[in-house]
Amino acid sequence: MTSQATRVLVLNSGSSSVKYQLLDMRDGSRLAAGLVERIGESASRLVHTPSGGEARERTERVTDHGAALKAVAGELAHDGIGLDSPELAAIGHRVVHGGPEFSAPTVIDDAVLAEIERLVPLAPLHNPANITGIRTARALRPDLPQVAVFDTAFHTTMPESAARYAIDVGTADAHRIRRYGFHGTSHAYVSRRAAELLGRAPEELNLIVLHLGNGASASAVAGGRCVDTSMGLTPLEGLVMGTRSGDIDPAVVFHLERVAGMGTDEIDELLNKKSGLTGLCGDNDMREIRRRVDAGDAAATLAFDIYIHRLKKYIGAYYAVLGRVDAVVFTAGVGENAAPVRAAAIAGLGELGLVVDAELNAVRSGEPRLVSPEHARVAVAVVPTDEEMEIARQTFALVGSVDA
Repeated sequence: MTSQATRVLVLNSGSSSVKYQLLDMRDGSRLAAGLVERIGESASRLVHTPSGGEARERTERVTDHGAALKAVAGELAHDGIGLDSPELAAIGHRVVHGGPEFSAPTVIDDAVLAEIERLVPLAPLHNPANITGIRTARALRPDLPQVAVFDTAFHTTMPESAARYAIDVGTADAHRIRRYGFHGTSHAYVSRRAAELLGRAPEELNLIVLHLGNGASASAVAGGRCVDTSMGLTPLEGLVMGTRSGDIDPAVVFHLERVAGMGTDEIDELLNKKSGLTGLCGDNDMREIRRRVDAGDAAATLAFDIYIHRLKKYIGAYYAVLGRVDAVVFTAGVGENAAPVRAAAIAGLGELGLVVDAELNAVRSGEPRLVSPEHARVAVAVVPTDEEMEIARQTFALVGSVDA
């Protein structure tokens, strides 16, 4: 990496989409961001937004991820910040599952890529798309460092007592069955930014971080290290989510097989795509659910109450795991924007030192902020997440140290 190379392109490759951001690590500025979606369909959608400029949007057929990345390169070149720029230091890739093998960002070579492929059975919906993005980017810029940043990495610091399931050890080890956790780049970024907000070093703090979006997860963070998290072998475990059930008695699966005659794929689809808030009330948008709650809708009210009940249980559980809590931190789409969710989740926890100030909680802002009273024993904070910035930061730090 040359001294002038300070830019990182972050790629998040899904099964039919590519999201991207180009960031300058000198000051953390975003030079461009965009999305290519519906890849492989007759009418793919491309949206590109340069820094300080108007979004450009068009519809055309994008046949595969190779064509998608070439379209991205063309948009960046149009703005004079193309992939051939000597200022581009590296490409950082979001990879959902790193298994037990990857506990840190990793420069991608053939051996690393083969290992990520070996992990496909643990993330069959996500890792194949991530791999496609990596292969395509390596073909476009074979000379450029490519770095994998894993969603699971932040949670590899969990002790075995938190990471192990209570099943036969030989079976678990043979099939790599354990709790991995996800949303790790978000939990890492938010816990560090929360420490900055509180004016303290991460090593001094015990935090409960609540990443609440369509997918939702909680983590207990002690001294900057994850000691427990709500998602497990897959992102299905834990909190009630937009379409996922979260925690459920595993015997429900056997019951549905025996009594309802449902097959494995049907049950998988039920628990991952037709459950959670969608299964309870037909909506997974918290704004619409709250509108329905305020209008007296019984199904939406029950769905909201179940969502909050599960959230409150995890706050209490992680308080017990940590022993001392300095802050509860809300992040992601629901956590950052849904004041009623924050208020309801903290309500009744005054004995634990947790209180929300109604006036502060009602403020909408894109900045990290406290929503607890000034002298609260435990802070309650809202910290907007920025997973792309975290991926870029980790990528740039690794490339710089490798270069040195």
